[in-house]
Amino acid sequence: MTLSLYLKQIEQLVALQKVDDHIYGIKAELKNAPQEVEGLQQRFDSIEEQRNRLLDKLTHLKDQEKRLGTEIEDDSLRIKKSKSKLMLVGNTKEYHAMMREMDNMEKMNRSREEEKLALAEELQRQTEAMTEMDERYTTLKADLEAKKASLDARLAEAGAGLADLEAQRKAAGKEVPPPVLSRYEFIRQRLENPVIVPVDKGVCSGCHISIPPQSYIELQKGTQILSCPNCQRLIYWSEHFCVETPGGE
Repeated sequence: MTLSLYLKQIEQLVALQKVDDHIYGIKAELKNAPQEVEGLQQRFDSIEEQRNRLLDKLTHLKDQEKRLGTEIEDDSLRIKKSKSKLMLVGNTKEYHAMMREMDNMEKMNRSREEEKLALAEELQRQTEAMTEMDERYTTLKADLEAKKASLDARLAEAGAGLADLEAQRKAAGKEVPPPVLSRYEFIRQRLENPVIVPVDKGVCSGCHISIPPQSYIELQKGTQILSCPNCQRLIYWSEHFCVETPGGE
C-alpha cells in the first residue's frame, strides 16, 4: 500500500470515528439522563412517604382532640344536670352517691383537660413539622417536574441527533473500503469507543501503553493499517496528521 493510499484510508477511518464519537456521547446521554431523574424521584418518594405518615399522625391527633373535647363537654353537661338534681334528692344515701359520681366525672374531666393540653402542644409541634415538610415537598416536586420536562426535551433532541448521526455514519462508512470497514466494525463490537487512535511518541492513546519499537517503526512507514498489540485498537502515527484526533479511554 502506498503512503498516500494509507493516509487516505486512515483519514476515512478517523472521519468515521468522529461520527461514532458523537453517537457514543449521545447514547451515553440517553442512558445516563434518566438516572438523574430516578435519583430525584427516589428522594421525592421518600419525602412523600414521610409527609403521608405525618398527615396520618396529624389526623389522629385532631381526632383525639375532638374526642376529648366531646367527652369533656358531655360530662360537664352531666355534672350540671346532676347538680340541679342534687337539690331534689330526698335521702342521704342517694345524695352521697350522686356526689361521688359528680366527683368522679370532675376528676375525669380534669384529667382530660390535662391530656387535651398536652395533645394541643403535640399538635402544634407536628403542625410546624408539617409546614416545614410541605416546603421541602413542594420544592422537590417542582424540581422533579422541571427535571422530567428537561429530560423529555433532552431525550427528544438526543433521539433526533442520533438519527441524523446514524445517517452520517452510513455515508462515512461508504467512503471506507469494505475490508477495512469490516475490520473497524469487528473491533467496534468488541472494544469500548474509540476504535482508531493515534500513537504519539510510541504510546498508544487508547490504552496508554508503549507499542513495541519494531511496530512503531512499521507504523511510521505508513504501508499498512496496524493494531495496537495491547488493546487491539487500530492505530496510526500522530505525526502523519496535524489535526485533532480521537482521544483514548
